[in-house]
Amino acid sequence: MSGERNSVAGSTRTKKTAGSDGAAGGRATSRGAGSNGAVRRLVIVESPTKARKIAPYLGRDYVVESSVGHIRDLPRGAADVPAQFKGESWARLGVDVDNDFKALYVVTPDKKSKVTELKSLLKDVDELYLATDPDREGEAIAWHLLETLKPKVPVRRMVFHEVTEQAIQAAAASTRELDGDLVDAQETRRILDRLYGYEVSPVLWKKVMPKLSAGRVQSVATRIVVERERERMRFTSASYWDISATMDAGPDASPQTFPARLLSVDGSRLAAGRDFGPDGQLKASASEVRILDETGANQLAQALRDQAFAVSSVEEKPYTRRPYAPFMTSTLQQEAGRKLRFSSERTMRTAQRLYENGYITYMRTDSTTLSETAIQAARSQAAQLYGKDHVADKPRQYTRKVKNAQEAHEAIRPAGEVFRTPGQVAGELETDEFRLYELIWQRTIASQMADAKGTTMSVRITGNATSGEECVFSASGRTITFAGFLKAYVEAVDTETGGEADDKQSRLPQLVKDQAVTATELSPDGHTTSPPARYSEPSLVSKLEELGIGRPSTYASIIKTIQDRGYVWKKGSALVPSWVAFAVIGLMERHFERLVDYDFTAGMEDELDRIAAGDEQRTQWLSKFYFGGDMGVDGSIGRLGGLKKLVEGSVEDIDAREINSIPLFNDDEGRTVVVRVGRYGPYLEREVDGASQRANLPEDLPPDELTTEIAEKLFSTPQEGRSLGTDPVSGHEIVAKEGRFGPYVTEVLPEPEPLPEDATAAQKKAAKAKQPKPRTGSLFKSMSIETMTLEDALKLLSLPRVVGKDPESGDEITAQNGRYGPYLKKGTDSRSLETEDQLFSITLEEALKIYSEPKRRGRQAAAKPPLKELGDDPVSKKPMVVKDGRFGPYVTDGEYNATLRKTDSIESLTAERASELLAEKRAKGPAPKKKAPAKRKAPAKSTTAKAKSTAKSKS
Repeated sequence: MSGERNSVAGSTRTKKTAGSDGAAGGRATSRGAGSNGAVRRLVIVESPTKARKIAPYLGRDYVVESSVGHIRDLPRGAADVPAQFKGESWARLGVDVDNDFKALYVVTPDKKSKVTELKSLLKDVDELYLATDPDREGEAIAWHLLETLKPKVPVRRMVFHEVTEQAIQAAAASTRELDGDLVDAQETRRILDRLYGYEVSPVLWKKVMPKLSAGRVQSVATRIVVERERERMRFTSASYWDISATMDAGPDASPQTFPARLLSVDGSRLAAGRDFGPDGQLKASASEVRILDETGANQLAQALRDQAFAVSSVEEKPYTRRPYAPFMTSTLQQEAGRKLRFSSERTMRTAQRLYENGYITYMRTDSTTLSETAIQAARSQAAQLYGKDHVADKPRQYTRKVKNAQEAHEAIRPAGEVFRTPGQVAGELETDEFRLYELIWQRTIASQMADAKGTTMSVRITGNATSGEECVFSASGRTITFAGFLKAYVEAVDTETGGEADDKQSRLPQLVKDQAVTATELSPDGHTTSPPARYSEPSLVSKLEELGIGRPSTYASIIKTIQDRGYVWKKGSALVPSWVAFAVIGLMERHFERLVDYDFTAGMEDELDRIAAGDEQRTQWLSKFYFGGDMGVDGSIGRLGGLKKLVEGSVEDIDAREINSIPLFNDDEGRTVVVRVGRYGPYLEREVDGASQRANLPEDLPPDELTTEIAEKLFSTPQEGRSLGTDPVSGHEIVAKEGRFGPYVTEVLPEPEPLPEDATAAQKKAAKAKQPKPRTGSLFKSMSIETMTLEDALKLLSLPRVVGKDPESGDEITAQNGRYGPYLKKGTDSRSLETEDQLFSITLEEALKIYSEPKRRGRQAAAKPPLKELGDDPVSKKPMVVKDGRFGPYVTDGEYNATLRKTDSIESLTAERASELLAEKRAKGPAPKKKAPAKRKAPAKSTTAKAKSTAKSKS
């Protein structure tokens, strides 16, 4: 390790961390040895699943227990800070920046019992094996265990990349010492992220909105999504035309007809989408192209009808496609997103289960290499399943430059020396696990198969229009003559970017130069350029990897974080930034530009990797980053004076109103329309006759879809509401308003009498409590603010309506409109109504009839028609529908129900999004049933290693 690493609540350690003086298997003082005198070892892994899996592989002289993840961390709040540190100025931060950046690590409250249990197990063993995950984070967890447990027995680091019997036994026989450099790299990142968050986040609280957060990688990821939305908002579409044709090569040709498209007119190439810039104008490089409009396209198509055409050129080339490399973390997330519609989090959660149960190798890796054993397993299985001619002539090895060497062990592949086929594991895996295993298996097998081969053909066909123009049409085709690896696996493509699958074929007939063909159909086609597609999770992962921001092992948590923080929400599979994200990124770009600069962030990753390699001293690096110093490139945070100075010197210069104002466009009268981000959410604003006019913004309206037309519609319903008239009974004004939870009507009450100036706080509070509350009523689904009348509003405000009294019990029956629909209420007994109209029309006799019937719940209740049908779920193969439930709309496949999120609307809900919601619900499993508290038993004393292993497996 490059220097010493300190912890306030722990010991100082140097590079040789582990307390062992020999190789694995070395004997320690036999205190409590096994029944046969063998050395007994405690093996600690992260998860109970992994503990249960590997225990049988190690035998009775090993006690396998899990730490259940991290056991300690920096304090999450003031309550976590130990009493002896509460008076320290740095205690809230958890890092003593003035004392070599010593970290205050505390055992989290939920892990205290686990630490006690592990310490108890340590008393009866001779050695401790730390067998946490084989990456930087796993190394740090091992170090935290060492610092917390303070074992008095020799300690070794046990590392494995797959949970198979052979791999576990090999790892136990070949242990090593803890890698201090990897620990330093992980802990430096943890401290860096704490410094970043605790310094920058309060600026956001003060200048934008409370409870916001900034992060070293999350802020940059948010900026990427915001910049794409800005591109879409600035985009101006362009229109252009061409002509599509169906050509006939004659009855002897196969196929006889084929498609072609107009390429050039009189030697000038026709404009295509790629020739236009985001401003809707031709790019400078496309100045020589010809733009065809609708009139010109129609006239030219007419002039080409019944004209002679001939093949002017034929170009045929061989086609070869090499297999794809085996999966690493980032490519697995991208492909599972495209092919399986999995979110990054869902992919990694499923991969974790597969790894821990021994089905795949470790799933956090930057490497695409395969071991010799894995290569032979893949080649053997490919030959067995697809034939020897489909296997590559020699083993294929995929290498790539890996910045972070500590994660570069092996690609993600099926575990073991012989791969189990998907069919062999189908009965053992849940649906998500099986689909992901199949994907990994297919990709691994295909990586050792032969190239796909075929031919591509490009044809030019020329004809002269009656108006004199020479027109050239183009046609292209691809034929695969040998499928090779494509028999096992075809990578998914991003259709939004115009991708084409590798196995797609488009056959053309055999054509020769000067051969006559006939245009049987000529169709003028209009096209419009489209803005760049929003990022999806797979494409954002690809972009982060391309820029070198973060590490693949963190991408899933980054994407989850920016959604949980409210910076990004999903519309289908697209990631849409919120207006709050616009304000936050605007502030960061103007005042902390280096913190969200792509090159700077990527460069910081390289510097942190230098710490992992032992080439950089962590304390010095942190000091230069925080306080300033000669580190990094020109303009880096250190050379600008450090993070602390950067933040402290910028806060007073930040104009909160300016930061929270996002100009959109000018309306028809030249008035600037802006979005303002307030403490209670975003709203529209413009100045009209010297006064501010405001309008609420719907939460589910994407920024680039906020047009002048929509803005005018929103302004037509101002925040104070649309006045409907006066209630003839109360004399109060009735207004219709847009609210956070939808449109509603309410009455405007007169202002209360002012209190004396010397009124106490208690008097003010009491007066406020006595003030009458205005009546309100939510609009029915069939109603809108624009068409709401005073009569309808008064009906809504009349609810709840007294239907009458039950002659038997004397209880009053009322008709009410609730959050989950219309219903009747009698005492504590509620009954649903079928329609909203019944609220005003149902009679006492009809209500009594409903109450005379047994109360129907769940499936016994009358089924309502679905709100939307979405097709079959790819997992359950059952139809997915959206229904209106007690707690709002939800999607169901008949087996699982998933409530729609705040950002999901019924109208825009796609089949992919519905499938994702159901998958998340499926992954959580059924809700646990409440159990009666068990009687406490006296803890049994563990006398053998076997007993301990059994106790462990129940944890």
